[in-house]
Amino acid sequence: MSDPGVALVIPVLDEEKALPDLVRAIRALDPLPAEVVVVDGGSKDRTCALAKDAGWRLLEREAGRAGQINAGVEATRAPLVCVLHADSIPPVDMVGVIRRTLSDERIALASFTPLIRGPEKTRWVTSAHNYLKTWYAPLITRPHLFFRGVRLLFGDHAMFFRRAQFLEIGGCTPGDAVMEEADLCVKFARLGKIRMVPRRIVTSDRRIAAWGPLRANWIYFKVGILWAVGARSRMEKHYPHVR
Repeated sequence: MSDPGVALVIPVLDEEKALPDLVRAIRALDPLPAEVVVVDGGSKDRTCALAKDAGWRLLEREAGRAGQINAGVEATRAPLVCVLHADSIPPVDMVGVIRRTLSDERIALASFTPLIRGPEKTRWVTSAHNYLKTWYAPLITRPHLFFRGVRLLFGDHAMFFRRAQFLEIGGCTPGDAVMEEADLCVKFARLGKIRMVPRRIVTSDRRIAAWGPLRANWIYFKVGILWAVGARSRMEKHYPHVR
């Protein structure tokens, strides 16, 4: 494909605080994405109004990131898709990076490298931990897959892939509200390489600011272990919403 279209899928729930910055960032992308699909999980604030005002396509469905992502990808028309969180700010060349990366047919799933930042500081330690977690999480939780090349990417990485392959593997595991990205990595690994590209995407430090750095990293670790042992029903209650 020559310069294939890129769709952005944004699962949201009560994101009126974060969306204005994201709207400005997406309008500044060069080139622009082919489409932006926002999948709302039942927001009670002005999230839906802001998405409509931005000219984005809005879908509404039951809350749950896995289901929201699946609905968004199914609704897109572009051959390449990036799942973007509302509290992340992509680099201006995002679309070009996605096109270039996925022009390599050996790569099935890829992402940007997240830098966690707030209005007052950059969270260098947690950003470094997130980078290392991409490697050590599969080594600890799925060692047999790690040595086959599986790496775990997460939501604030802004993962991207080919729409047709996402549908081929069945998308995200239905019902997952947390760690839906981990299952997706395991599924995509059957089709090709998983890669985190060395291009930064800035993501909000709102969870760290609310929980504190030590508690935040403990929660990230605990939820990962619950996923590893198959305790899916317990993950969401250990990962409270922060808006």
